[in-house]
Amino acid sequence: MARLYGSRKKILVTGGAGFLGSHLIDRLIEQGHEILCVDNLFTGTKANIDHLNGHPRFEFMRHDVTFPLYVEVDEIYNLACPASPIHYQHDPVQTIKTSVVGAINMLGLAKRLKCRIFQASTSEVYGDPIVHPQVEGYWGNVNPIGIRSCYDEGKRAAETLFMDYFRQHQLEIKIARIFNTYGPRMHLSDGRVVSNFIVQALKGTPITIFGEGQQTRSFCYVDDLVDGFIRLMESDSDITGPVNLGNPGEFSIRELAEEVLRLTGSQSEIVFKPTPEDDPMQRKPDISKAKDLLGWSPKIKLDAGLRRTVAYFQKELAEQHAI
Repeated sequence: MARLYGSRKKILVTGGAGFLGSHLIDRLIEQGHEILCVDNLFTGTKANIDHLNGHPRFEFMRHDVTFPLYVEVDEIYNLACPASPIHYQHDPVQTIKTSVVGAINMLGLAKRLKCRIFQASTSEVYGDPIVHPQVEGYWGNVNPIGIRSCYDEGKRAAETLFMDYFRQHQLEIKIARIFNTYGPRMHLSDGRVVSNFIVQALKGTPITIFGEGQQTRSFCYVDDLVDGFIRLMESDSDITGPVNLGNPGEFSIRELAEEVLRLTGSQSEIVFKPTPEDDPMQRKPDISKAKDLLGWSPKIKLDAGLRRTVAYFQKELAEQHAI
């Protein structure tokens, strides 16, 4: 039985105190929905949702999705999982449990409630791709026993579970494969390339490039990504995904470093270090499906998005320094 009351939904967002989750919650609150934010605060932070304290349509629950959750909601966005290598390699067993056991728990909840559920998957399911740009039909080139496998294979297994619940239980599912995303509320020390470069530039410390900087990435601003999430969630029930969500603009890591130096006016030098194990050389989404099925494509250029992100980090570092 659906429990909708008019157009207002009660929406569960796991990982809601994280970078992506908190931006998604802001957008859903703007749309008039009630939000239950669930997070164990391993990588998420209450600072990301402080501005919602006391909001009549917002509720926070500290909970780990590897344990069952008994709540009543109309929709579920499952975003819970550390997403940066530093964080997901800190406790790899817990990382894969979050992806797999967490998916089982949230799918079980959705099955009981007969509600639609969204899975935040990742471009990491493609591994170090030999098909470029990456299309959803590509099965990937993933090392199942490497140091990144806890994340890559955990997300691949979660996709399998979602598809099996769809086929076996006719559950309404949505799977998004997220490519590199950046913007305000990124963790200052999460080890991802955009935050690394900006923080190093603002502090005047050397900018660290792994390898020769020729590997490429596609960078999507968080507002564009959240728009894609909601369009996918609200799409027709026969659109299950996976759907690539990312910005097809492709930049080398060296180009990104130079752009950050330009925008910050930093005098930081660029230094080169050995490439980490299983670091992909190319990453670029084919977003034809998102365009055709959702009418979605990113609008915010890298230059504009980086300016907003630099301004956020300047403020964060100034506040840290003041303390």
